[in-house]
Amino acid sequence: MWIQLAIFVLSVVISYSTRAKTTTPKASVLGDFDFPQGTEGTAQMMVFGDCWIDGWMVLGVGDFRTQAIRR
Repeated sequence: MWIQLAIFVLSVVISYSTRAKTTTPKASVLGDFDFPQGTEGTAQMMVFGDCWIDGWMVLGVGDFRTQAIRR
């Protein structure tokens, strides 16, 4: 029984020491996204609800915040 426990502890130590090291990802910023922007003089549509439209554009992007993920 003691030999099995020693083998188990040894395997846990080896597993822990050889595991892959993870790196923390860099937080994305608003410049990382590519939104199609409307140019000056382009007609703008107001859509209420969900629908498909031709020639869509992004007029504004709001509430972009980064927060740490808590477990």
